[in-house]
Amino acid sequence: MPPAGDDRTAQDRTHSPSLTPAAEAALQQRRADEAAALRANLKRRKEQARARQADTAPSPTPASHAPETP
Repeated sequence: MPPAGDDRTAQDRTHSPSLTPAAEAALQQRRADEAAALRANLKRRKEQARARQADTAPSPTPASHAPETP
């Protein structure tokens, strides 16, 4: 049920107003900036995870001290 006092038709509520060309360009620029920021953040987080994993990885056992396998 629409809010009280909302006398718009269902069709009016489903269609958003058109943006001016300048507003559309600004929206596209914001979306592109956000996408670039998200990619940079993901890359940084992956690098951090790899660094943590490298810090916690056990050092390889030298061949002379490796347990013998049958």
